[in-house]
Amino acid sequence: MPRILGVDIPREKRIVASLIYIYGIGSKIASNILDEATIDCNRRAKDLSDEEIAKITAIIQNNYVVEGDLRRNVGDNVKRLMDIGTYRGLRHRRGLPVRGQRTKTNSRTRKGRKPSVGGKGKRK
Repeated sequence: MPRILGVDIPREKRIVASLIYIYGIGSKIASNILDEATIDCNRRAKDLSDEEIAKITAIIQNNYVVEGDLRRNVGDNVKRLMDIGTYRGLRHRRGLPVRGQRTKTNSRTRKGRKPSVGGKGKRK
């Protein structure tokens, strides 16, 4: 498997789809990187030479914030919101949806499983 910035990218997929496995790179940025490196988007990741992988890595390092640095930035931004006590920070702290979604129904991803209310077997 080719490694780019510490991430194993899939060998059998097209390189434009493989680059998306790097945190912070989407399909548009992946195609921009390959255009800048003058690499065909339809080539498979296993067909790339070491020079081409080095060229892609250099472009990503020089022009984009990805992986650990990006995760740290996002985490710091959320922590800052919680520290200054904004509405969004309070929603993060309580584990509720942050971007205005409803919470009467849905939002199970943020809130977790429903607490059980009672059971049938505990009666005297």
